[in-house]
Amino acid sequence: MLTNRTTLTQFLIEERRRHDESSGEFNSLILDVALACKTISRLVAQGDLAGMLGYAGAVNVQGEQQIKLDVQANSCFLRATEWGGHVAGMVSEEIEDAYRIPAQFPRGKYLLAFDPLDGSSNVDVNVTVGSIFSITRAREPGVDATAEDFLQPGREQVAAGYAIYGPSTMLVLSVGRGVHGFTLEPTIGEFFLTHPDMRVAEHTSTFAINSSNHRFWEPAVRRYVDECLAGTTGPRGRDFNMRWVASLVVEAHRILTRGGVFLYPRDSKKAGAAGRLRLLYEASPIAFLIEQAGGRASTGRRPLLDVEPTDIHQRVGFVFGTAAEVERIERYHTEAYEDDDPDIPMYAKRGLFRAVR
Repeated sequence: MLTNRTTLTQFLIEERRRHDESSGEFNSLILDVALACKTISRLVAQGDLAGMLGYAGAVNVQGEQQIKLDVQANSCFLRATEWGGHVAGMVSEEIEDAYRIPAQFPRGKYLLAFDPLDGSSNVDVNVTVGSIFSITRAREPGVDATAEDFLQPGREQVAAGYAIYGPSTMLVLSVGRGVHGFTLEPTIGEFFLTHPDMRVAEHTSTFAINSSNHRFWEPAVRRYVDECLAGTTGPRGRDFNMRWVASLVVEAHRILTRGGVFLYPRDSKKAGAAGRLRLLYEASPIAFLIEQAGGRASTGRRPLLDVEPTDIHQRVGFVFGTAAEVERIERYHTEAYEDDDPDIPMYAKRGLFRAVR
């Protein structure tokens, strides 16, 4: 059954042959990341049998309670990638500063940023989770990377992807030539190409947003969602379905396979916050995948991949999916809309955020 399938290793070798100057380090790094994802997949599948459920008793740099799987997944990424001489440094959601490669290992020419376990709040209720990663070039190959070295806009990524740990484990990857999905065959431990050239649908009637934050939304977001909810009798003239899983990987995977639009926009819930999702290792790699698959990724106002990071744990508003829907949301931010609400005075006509573009 598998003899006619392309393995992840074969796929990467074929991509390498397109570049005569390639040394093979890039492929090796991706395979190291894949090994980390295989290990995490096993831990997730074992759950409480391996003692992986529950809190670890620590708080990460984001101020969030770490669960045991957060800690173990982070360790899997570090141990799988630090030794090979392919990276000059790493950034993780679970580590406050840039991770320094141990002295006994050589430094490479790439930087790796990752969220080791996206959606980890879902683990205890056995809902699908994932891992997200981004690869950029080191500014000084062979030298320890600093936090500032990671502050590159998303268009500088040379690869990005995620693993999704669901009924089957998949690795979804782009090396800058489309998006391809690989399914893990667990008995032999190999990823096989099962979803070549994944594309975001050009039309959709599905959107994903956390509606509990409705009272904090900007008028443009409120307008978009209200028009979708109005259905056939509203200005969109058709019914929409609403989804929300609270896992970025799951939302992205659904959009890559079925289409749709995802919104986690800037809002007024936390004063002064630019958004909720982390730019470097959540929004930026997903945006890279979405654009490679023909969709659009945005802050709600401009392309997300153009954002210049200022901090390795910077947060950002994030809207992505079917290009026409994302463009509509961006347009709504530029149009006047009579929706002043006493519950969100900062977005009123004379409010603080109405003047900010």
